Amino acid sequence: MKLQGKVAVVTGGAQGIGRAYALRFASEGAAIGIIDLREDDAQATAREIRDAGGKALAVRADVTNEAEMADAAKRIGDEFGRIDILVNNAALYGDMNIADQSVAYFEKLMHVNVVGLIVASRACFPYIKKAGRGASIINISSTAAYPLPLPRPGELDTVPVSGYAVSKAAVINLTKSMATSLGAMGIRVNAIAPGLTMTDATKKIVPQFIMDNITEASALRRALEAGDLTGAALFLASDDSALITGQVLVVDGGLVMLG
Repeated sequence: MKLQGKVAVVTGGAQGIGRAYALRFASEGAAIGIIDLREDDAQATAREIRDAGGKALAVRADVTNEAEMADAAKRIGDEFGRIDILVNNAALYGDMNIADQSVAYFEKLMHVNVVGLIVASRACFPYIKKAGRGASIINISSTAAYPLPLPRPGELDTVPVSGYAVSKAAVINLTKSMATSLGAMGIRVNAIAPGLTMTDATKKIVPQFIMDNITEASALRRALEAGDLTGAALFLASDDSALITGQVLVVDGGLVMLG
């Protein structure tokens, strides 16, 4: 097993893609710390891991709250003795209001998706620093960070902006900055940019015709499921990627192609 003896923290690990990361890492031998505001769902995921013979602890915490995150990291560190891997997956997505173009909503998206990543990373850093060489931080960006040509909107009332896309572009910048800063300690920092993934949240907020168009435009012409992203996460968490840092791995079936 690729993660035997390691401890992984997954923020936003109660549902959707975060839950898939937690289950896959557990199946590869890692003890899992799940941090999420949805306590009941987080506990259910942790129970599922324990019922399968693994180790897991669920902790309720807000990733933007420094005191709560420091306490959550300490509880997980005390429980398992270490933290080797952090997956910064928590983000404001499921309740996105695409029509809300207010500055207040833009600030909310940036606060959760960017500030939350910084707070979670700082909370876990003392343990990751102690783990040293072989430790891995995986930030979850999105293909939304790479805007595709879209039909021009009609008459506009203001300058439109996608706070979600901007926040996920910021995650890429943070990933490269963190990789540069932490590399001397042997800590790797990479990002995954998932394409549109058929989670319950996606089905709730994305119109079917948009999902169909994105799938048809991708090279593989297949919609992503949460489990399709876990192989990339496992690769970046394990020693298989021992000399890879500061990179963004796009997993979207071949829609966004970088070179």
